[in-house]
Amino acid sequence: MIGLVMAGGKGTRMNLDNEKLLLQYKKPIILHVVDSLKNSNCFSKILAITSSHSPKTKKLLQENNVEIFDTPGIGYVEDLNLALKTINDIVLVTSGDLPLLDKEVIQKIVNHYDSQNIWTSILITNKFLTTLRIESDYSINFNNQVCHYTGISLINSEKIFSLEKLEENYVIIDDKRIAFNLNTKQDYDLLSTA
Repeated sequence: MIGLVMAGGKGTRMNLDNEKLLLQYKKPIILHVVDSLKNSNCFSKILAITSSHSPKTKKLLQENNVEIFDTPGIGYVEDLNLALKTINDIVLVTSGDLPLLDKEVIQKIVNHYDSQNIWTSILITNKFLTTLRIESDYSINFNNQVCHYTGISLINSEKIFSLEKLEENYVIIDDKRIAFNLNTKQDYDLLSTA
C-alpha cells in the first residue's frame, strides 16, 4: 500500500502570507501528516503530491527525504487523478492539512480496506463535526444522515480504468483526528484547544 499526501493546494481560504501546510502544530503540519503515515508501518512508500502553488512545502518535504510527485496544480481532483494514473497499487490518500492525524487512526482506516471496492471515502457525520465546532463545505447524504468528507480515501488504483462513473463506497469514522482539517484561520485557532 502506498500513502499519498495531497500537498499542492493554494490554501486560499486561510488568507495567509505563508503556505498553509507549513503552519506549526508542534512541527509543520505537513510533516506531522507524513510522520503519521510513516509511523503506522502500513505503507511500502509515501508520496507527496505537490505543485507550483506550494514551493516552500515541496522544499521542506525534499529536505526531509519525502518522495515528491509534482503536478500542474490545476485542482485537488485533477492532481490526484494525475498521480493515480502512474500508480498500480492500493493507495491511501490523505489531505496534508490534518494536524491531529496519528498512526493509530491511520491503522484503523487501513483496516477498512476492501479489495472489492475501487474507491472508499472516509466520512464523518455532521452531528459529530458540530460537537467539535467545525464546519465543512463538502457534505453528502449517507445512511440517512448528513456526512462530510475527511479528505481520506482508500483506492485500488489497479482497478481504475476510467475515472468517470467510478462507484464510490463510504465508511463513517467519527474521530476528531480525521475530522479536524485546516481550512480557515478559525480552524487553526481551534487547534490550540484540541
